[in-house]
Amino acid sequence: MTVMHTKDEKRQRKAAWLGRGSVLALAVLLAACQTTPLPPWPTTPGQPGQPGQVTAPDVPAQAPGSTVPGYSAAVAARFPDPPQRYATPGLQEQRSHFTTNEEIRAFLADLAQRPATGVSAQVVSLGRSQRGADIHAILMTRGAQATAAGFEQSRKPTVLFIGQQHGDEPAGSEALLVAAQQLLQGPWSPVLDQINVILVPRANPDGAEEGERALANGIDLNRDHLLLRTPEARALARLVQDYRPMVIVDNHEYTVAGRFQQKFGAVQAYDAMLQYANTPNIGEFVTKAADEWFSKPLFAALEAEGLTAQWYYTTSQDPQDLSLAMGGIRPDTGRNVNGLKNAVSLLIETRGIGLGRTHIQRRVHTHVVAVRKVLEQTAARAGHLNQVRSFVARDAASQACRGSLVIDAAQTQEQRRITMLDPVSGADVVRELPWKSSLQTRPTRERTRPCGYLLASSESDAIARLQVMGVSVLRVAEAGSVQVERYNEVSRSQSAREDVRGSLTGEGEVIQVDVRLNPERVDVQPGSFYVPMGQPLAYLAVAALEPDTQNSYFANRIQRDLGNLVRVTEPPALIFEEVE
Repeated sequence: MTVMHTKDEKRQRKAAWLGRGSVLALAVLLAACQTTPLPPWPTTPGQPGQPGQVTAPDVPAQAPGSTVPGYSAAVAARFPDPPQRYATPGLQEQRSHFTTNEEIRAFLADLAQRPATGVSAQVVSLGRSQRGADIHAILMTRGAQATAAGFEQSRKPTVLFIGQQHGDEPAGSEALLVAAQQLLQGPWSPVLDQINVILVPRANPDGAEEGERALANGIDLNRDHLLLRTPEARALARLVQDYRPMVIVDNHEYTVAGRFQQKFGAVQAYDAMLQYANTPNIGEFVTKAADEWFSKPLFAALEAEGLTAQWYYTTSQDPQDLSLAMGGIRPDTGRNVNGLKNAVSLLIETRGIGLGRTHIQRRVHTHVVAVRKVLEQTAARAGHLNQVRSFVARDAASQACRGSLVIDAAQTQEQRRITMLDPVSGADVVRELPWKSSLQTRPTRERTRPCGYLLASSESDAIARLQVMGVSVLRVAEAGSVQVERYNEVSRSQSAREDVRGSLTGEGEVIQVDVRLNPERVDVQPGSFYVPMGQPLAYLAVAALEPDTQNSYFANRIQRDLGNLVRVTEPPALIFEEVE
């Protein structure tokens, strides 16, 4: 029988998910799962996963032109400014640059000092960027303290918005400053009766200062949420671990011309593109909530504002490849990693990369409309979201030692009608194009689900990264033996890291390994690490530890040796202690 050593109340709370060393413990979890109700799910008209029919706004007789190469005044006329004007520091008249990082801090601090009646707010630094800039966040609630303990005690769901992971995408950052103002001093504050809100306007201050997509070391922050190679990614991971948001939104912008104009002779037409997390082993009801409670209302809200929208898509750098692909299904982006943390995880992209300040009011407005709808939906579904998280967490923990896992998967191939714009006349260009969908995926590699994973004591780096994400880890206190499956290497190669489009990311090579699983009984040494599958974040551990995927810790040289990891296939009769 597994023995746990705990020293304080926090460990006792965590112990409910740890040390599933007995069949009785699994049975208790199964019973708990069966008694956790799910909210009612009314039938939604229309085909699942399809946005509403969104029409383009009327073209005004006059509209401001653009200085963007290959972008005509006729195209610019398709995107008039919204009726309201936003006035963050970076959106002031005659301003040539967007809000600076110091201006973000001062703007948020001023708001936090003068909130609406009953509202609590606190500005915090999540950590520092690679060049020493603070990553600012603002915490907002009503009837509780704006702290991690206060949020937990409030029993209200928390929603987190993250802006400008890519430094050349400023509209999301400016929009989150508008959102902070509306929540603390404007008409949005009533939602804080039902929910807590965290805003991170700028996650990549170094990239923003240089107008560059990547972090200072060239890594794409949005693809570092599992590997945690950068201080910026670790800061966001700690934030999610400490505050456990139930809804997480990434506010981005996408390329308007560039390779789209080169390939299709047209520029992008949609004001917004949306996507929700979908990656192997993500909870079914997490994706169902993301689709029905958030994506469908978001499409409707954008349409009501005269804004066009579509599911998010991109295309490869290959000029001969005339296909489109939705955002990827690998567990590397913030969207998918946060989905594996049992949060409803959404992507909101507005047209913007390459436009400079052109249409900035409309781009910010599009984000503001989407942010407000997410807040409204979270508040309206607060109780249901609590039910979903409780069910999904217990369901994930109850599956240890049985059933199967999806190790890798692929998008499904479809055709989709896409509207673009003629770069000269501004007229609609409608194309029927091959489309790789992330809404429906197909498994390409499956395995039986283990009871947990054993790692050698030398793999402390991999363990530390799992812990930053909130994965529970135990240390073997006394020697013992256990039945396992060992990964035996069949072949190995190295290849450049690719994104969903099949394009090289420029972030170095990964190890591609083919493995065969061999059963054996092993002697376990004290000091070895055990990652139990009987915990809510079990599938996050799967994403990091199964070695034969592009995003695994082994493929990325975080795990030192393939022989240092085995899959435990029986409830371990070992004595454990917690890892500090």
